[in-house]
Amino acid sequence: MTDTSTRPWLANYASDVPFDIPVQNGTLGDLVNSSAEAHPSLVALEFFGATTTYRQLQRAIQRVAEGLRELGVKKGDPVAIVLPNCPEHIVAFYAILRLGAIVVEHNPLYTPRELRHQFEDHGAKVAIVWNKVVATVQDFPEDIAVESLIDVDITRSMTIGMRIALTLPIAKARESRDALTTKTRNTISWSRLGAAHPIDPAHPHPDATDVAIIQYTSGTTGLPKGAVLTHANLLANAVQARAWTPTITHVGCTIYAVLPMFHAYGLTLCLTFAMSLGARLVLFPKFDPDLVLKAAKKHPPTFLPAVPPIAERLLARAKEKDISLQGLEIGITGAMALPHDLVVPFEEATGGYLIEGYGLSECSPVLMANPVSDGRKAGTVGLPLPSTEIRIVDPEDPTVDVEPGTPGELLVRGPQVFSGYYRKPEETNAVFVGGWFRTGDIVTMDSDGFVSVVDRIKELIITGGFNVAPTEVENTLRLHPAIANVAVVGMPSAHSGEDVVAAVVLKKGEKADRESIRQFARDNLTPYKVPRRIMFIEELPTSLIGKVLRKQVREQLLHKESGRSGPIPS
Repeated sequence: MTDTSTRPWLANYASDVPFDIPVQNGTLGDLVNSSAEAHPSLVALEFFGATTTYRQLQRAIQRVAEGLRELGVKKGDPVAIVLPNCPEHIVAFYAILRLGAIVVEHNPLYTPRELRHQFEDHGAKVAIVWNKVVATVQDFPEDIAVESLIDVDITRSMTIGMRIALTLPIAKARESRDALTTKTRNTISWSRLGAAHPIDPAHPHPDATDVAIIQYTSGTTGLPKGAVLTHANLLANAVQARAWTPTITHVGCTIYAVLPMFHAYGLTLCLTFAMSLGARLVLFPKFDPDLVLKAAKKHPPTFLPAVPPIAERLLARAKEKDISLQGLEIGITGAMALPHDLVVPFEEATGGYLIEGYGLSECSPVLMANPVSDGRKAGTVGLPLPSTEIRIVDPEDPTVDVEPGTPGELLVRGPQVFSGYYRKPEETNAVFVGGWFRTGDIVTMDSDGFVSVVDRIKELIITGGFNVAPTEVENTLRLHPAIANVAVVGMPSAHSGEDVVAAVVLKKGEKADRESIRQFARDNLTPYKVPRRIMFIEELPTSLIGKVLRKQVREQLLHKESGRSGPIPS
């Protein structure tokens, strides 16, 4: 019998969502194999119009797995993937896992320094790399040199017509070709792996408890750390997502991969969740609203994982071009607050739902989401998923729960929660208390079990003895008619510990002075939350999924200050 007094959120689940999911005993490879056996002729992948069926995908995985085995890859070996969204990404992912090896995902747009740091940490000697990034990997110092470098030309997965168009001697074709591919030397071609015989079915399979991936965190609060996730962790999150969205037509639905699959959010909802449904996964190397709308004319998305800026740009472009978004049943967003003034027009245009969720790389990543029903609550990140438990505790003493409705640090446990950071026992011990994972997020939970994120603990600003949540100040300043975007950070102060400082991006053609902005803040915030300083910048640094990187904002402002002889005007 389920006790809703300890899990009050269960009372507000949609009627067809289970409270718990079964223990996962299989492996991620079972997702593709099950779909291939049940629906071999269904389209699994679509890339610029070229399609791959589930049977073709399964065979490609088997061949590449054998090709990797012949290169010496064995169970437990880390293998790096440095690819944008493309069919080769999915094949490489599952081929590595078939061997019991460990996938290590990387952002192909990282700087050489960022990539080098991650390779220093995981030590992979085999890497499957977009040919645009091959030179960066080849320039690594000798101590982290990759022994087997497989280069991928993503244009090879396009239709013949598109490949011919890219060779035309016109400026636009050259520009597109140069953005997608380049020549390389001293590498192993992807086609060589794909030419191998299928792997022997008797070759040992991994177990559910084996490590599947090392997922690096965003590093917004320090150097990136590799979260170790097992097959069972990732399978559980895919099953939880399926349980949360039972209204989606499981067989033959269409999911758009506009989020990068090297990110935990895109990885789970596209690489694993989509494959488990027997879905058509439409792949986009980067988000381009025109490309998305072109695809939508033939196969509109049933399910769209996104972030608010993507949903906003897609909606605006669809209206501008008079293209229908009808047929999109569920859009889910994360990483930042979902504005209500986006939800209403988006749902009117699609006829479906746009809901907000929450997660972390360490949790595979989805922990919570709003119900896909009229029972959702705007402004919250929703309810914990099935089999997910949460506590809200005193950040100074995480063994003590706070009073209901009081802000505190979010602690979680569930089948999707990771086991620790790769080769970092001290950092692992620091984020677990009594079997609960400390998220580092300050949240509140209402009487119905809906959770609202207040802020990151490490981004709280302490000024004059008071704690200031940057998000609260940012949300207030965004209401100013001249402000397009803003990031609030703490800067060193000789008098109050830290000053609240706002980096402001003005709307195009708008003007505002510092004092008028501070007066606006004073009219809406208690005095200690009002920014002591306002600094105007042209744009804010963001992650690949559009999240503002406050750490980088702070570093930029500190650098700007250091170049001045006197204080920055306020």
